Amino acid sequence: MEQQHLKLVIEIVYFVVAILFILGLKQMSHPKTARKGIIGAGVGMAAATGITFLFPEMGNFLLILIALAVGGGLAWWSGKRVEMTNMPQMIALYNGMGGGSAAAIGAIAMLHHAEHSKALLSLAIAGGLIGSVSLSASLVAWAKLDGKMNKVWRFSGQKYLNFLVLLSAVSMGVAIAVMDAPPLALTIGFFVASLAYGAMMAVPIGGADMPVVISLFNACTGLAVAFEGFALQNNAMIIAGTVVGAAGSLLTQLMAKAMNRSLGNVLFSNFGEGGGSGEEVKGSMKEAAPQDAAISLAYAAKAIFIPGYGMAVAQAQHKLWELAQLLENNGVEVKFAIHPVAGRMPGHMNVLLAEAGVPYDKIFDLDEINADFAVTDAVLVIGANDVVNPVARTDKSSPIYGMPILNADMAKQVLIVKRGKGVGFAGIENHLFYLDNARMVYGDAQKVIVELINTIKSL
Repeated sequence: MEQQHLKLVIEIVYFVVAILFILGLKQMSHPKTARKGIIGAGVGMAAATGITFLFPEMGNFLLILIALAVGGGLAWWSGKRVEMTNMPQMIALYNGMGGGSAAAIGAIAMLHHAEHSKALLSLAIAGGLIGSVSLSASLVAWAKLDGKMNKVWRFSGQKYLNFLVLLSAVSMGVAIAVMDAPPLALTIGFFVASLAYGAMMAVPIGGADMPVVISLFNACTGLAVAFEGFALQNNAMIIAGTVVGAAGSLLTQLMAKAMNRSLGNVLFSNFGEGGGSGEEVKGSMKEAAPQDAAISLAYAAKAIFIPGYGMAVAQAQHKLWELAQLLENNGVEVKFAIHPVAGRMPGHMNVLLAEAGVPYDKIFDLDEINADFAVTDAVLVIGANDVVNPVARTDKSSPIYGMPILNADMAKQVLIVKRGKGVGFAGIENHLFYLDNARMVYGDAQKVIVELINTIKSL
């Protein structure tokens, strides 16, 4: 009876944890409440971890505590140390660790084959497959985002080879589920094939698709955790995995929609490979000194700032907000425009601007602000590229054709702060840079913005 009461307490705590997870996720959907949501979900995770120690069947407490100390210590150290520009890499890496953990649980279930029913074992195998794919694919995504893997490998028949590897993994998983005493070699082969498929699936995907890919593998990790939760009959894992899987799936769909592409197109097309022909570029890039750009901004009635990855690299968000405040004090109306796939992960630019103290009511999504560009005097583009390229509207041969973009080219004047003349993730020339109303301001974003501030102050 005492054990029954204890399990009831555990289930009640798990129920409260589920509520904290769901409320936390809801609060994370808006910048104003995101911090509270993260803290609430963190409290829920701590409670779920702590109460699990009370399970009567639990053992190996020393190993568990050592693992928690090592894992928690590394997470705390890396979280404090990581720069905002490297946050996408960290998310990809941590997401892979979640998938790997689910795969490890599945491996233990397969090694203790006789202790589980066929149904629960099948769920554990499914979780092991999905978790392994998420682990290896997320590691490839991390390597690409971190610059450790710059090449995109593609060859004839690659899709068919990938399918055969996946088919072999599934076949071995089915064999393990139906056999009474599967050999260890079969289990090892299952995980080798699963890991290989994850890496092979991610290797051909170009850098331009990484925000979508990270969201997809996040959903896969959640699904794997949910399956392992069913296998272990652990309600906290089921709920947490389901919530993460659902949220990741919705975010993946939203990101793909923002690029006007299907998920299949993201996974199996050549977008992000670069080298597309596209329309011939007409005109020439026209350079402007920071002092001239500052004058254009100072005498504008309305200005829109469009941040991109170049702002993140230069850590220029604080100076950009200082520039915006300076202009507003001089009577200029300033807004910030955010494209859904700006930066290297969903919400990247929003996080950076929030860190700098930019009020939420000055930050607008693509749909909210696109109509304003036609009546805007000056647009300042800071390190963005493909999300403002007008060929997305006109050139059917372009890899970004059909992708909704910010209508920066429709403003009276466009000032583009860029480190050099390189192309964006999609590997194509930006026709915006060659328009008559566009001027290139070359240099590190933070240094250029400092010059803009100093010039405006001296006017």
